[in-house]
Amino acid sequence: MINTILSIALFLFIFAILLALYRIIKGPSMPDRVVALDMIGVNLISGVAVFSVVLQTHAFLEVILIVGILAFISTIALARFVERGDIVEHKRDL
Repeated sequence: MINTILSIALFLFIFAILLALYRIIKGPSMPDRVVALDMIGVNLISGVAVFSVVLQTHAFLEVILIVGILAFISTIALARFVERGDIVEHKRDL
């Protein structure tokens, strides 16, 4: 019973990731694409966690942590790019 529920959850996470990929490709604006990228990160973390429960292992906990950190950093970088037009400020000598 629990394996069936976990399999359905994995399928729904995959479906949500595919919908977010569509939003990244067709998104009408850059903020929509940033939100979709963050959504992919959250769904990927959740999917790996469910997959770890299915396999009854703790081996994927490091993967979850790394994906979470990368998703956070990429969301901050893309939000800064949308806001200012650049990610790293260059100071000019006057």
